[in-house]
Amino acid sequence: MHHHAYLWTGPKARFDDEALRRPPHPDAPPAGSRPELIERYRLVAAEFRTADLPPLETAYWLVKPRSLVRGTWEEAKEAAAWFGERLTEYAPRFAVEHERDTVRLARLVDSAAERLHAGGDVSYGVYLERPSYLSLAVVTCSPNCTAPELPCPCA
Repeated sequence: MHHHAYLWTGPKARFDDEALRRPPHPDAPPAGSRPELIERYRLVAAEFRTADLPPLETAYWLVKPRSLVRGTWEEAKEAAAWFGERLTEYAPRFAVEHERDTVRLARLVDSAAERLHAGGDVSYGVYLERPSYLSLAVVTCSPNCTAPELPCPCA
């Protein structure tokens, strides 16, 4: 078992485009569907795997390009440390002051370490100033417990 880290930051409006954040349905719209529905399905089918947007389901980071992996660790503690370092790095930009509390952030890192050690994934998102959004994820791989069919990006 190992862990892959992902980070995305960008405009809130782009993050809110949920169609590109979920895998396309396995079946295309039926013939005779509205043209805009067919076009939207084609767009999502073509771009979901390559878009850098955080997927709605954390495990789906594994199907994204390998270039989006920010780090890989065998040990949950090391992956959680990366998560904590990113929280510390971005905390001054958090839009809401109480989310910057260092005790709260330390608890998040401890919780992340426990979850990763147990084979789970960690996903955290927070609004930044401007409005922007920060998404951090650490995904357990080989296999992922919620989606064991997803391939490892290292393979």
